[in-house]
Amino acid sequence: MLGPSSASTPCLIHAMASPQSRSPSRAAWWTLPLVRLMVGAVFLSEGLQKFLYPVLRGPGRFADMGWPVPEGVASLVGGTEVVCGLLILIGFYTRLAAAGTATIMTTAIITTKIPIWLGEGFGPFEVRTLGEYGFWSMAHAMRTDWAMLLGSLVLVIAGAGPWATDST
Repeated sequence: MLGPSSASTPCLIHAMASPQSRSPSRAAWWTLPLVRLMVGAVFLSEGLQKFLYPVLRGPGRFADMGWPVPEGVASLVGGTEVVCGLLILIGFYTRLAAAGTATIMTTAIITTKIPIWLGEGFGPFEVRTLGEYGFWSMAHAMRTDWAMLLGSLVLVIAGAGPWATDST
C-alpha cells in the first residue's frame, strides 16, 4: 500500500522514511549482516580459488608477483581467506577474522596495486603487464580490494551485529 494509511497499518514507504527506521540500532540490524555476507562470501570464494586454480590464483600468481616461496604464501593466504571468510559469514570471532582480512587486503594493495600506480615494480614485487599504468589504472584495479578493506574495517569496528553466533 503506497498511499495514506492508518497508524495501525503503516505503509512500507512511510515506515522506511520514519526517523525510527534510520536509527543506528535499526540500521545495524540489516547493515552488518549484509556487510558480513559480502566480505565473508568474497574471501571464502577467493580463498578456495587459490587451491582450485593454482596457476591462475595460487602459487603461480604469487610467483609472478615476486613472492618468495610462492607455494607456502599461496597456501597461507588461501587458507586464511577460507577460514576468515567462514568465520565472518557465521559471525564467530568476527572482529578477529575481519582484522585478518583487512591485513590481507592491505598487503594486496601494497604489493599489487601500488606497482600499477608507479608503472614499475615496488620493492621485490613485480608490476603486471597492463595496457595503462598510473593512478586511474590503479583505482580501477583496486576497486574490489578497496571495498573488501573497508568492509573488513567496518566489521573490526562494529563487530558482527545481529544474526551472528557471537552477536557483538
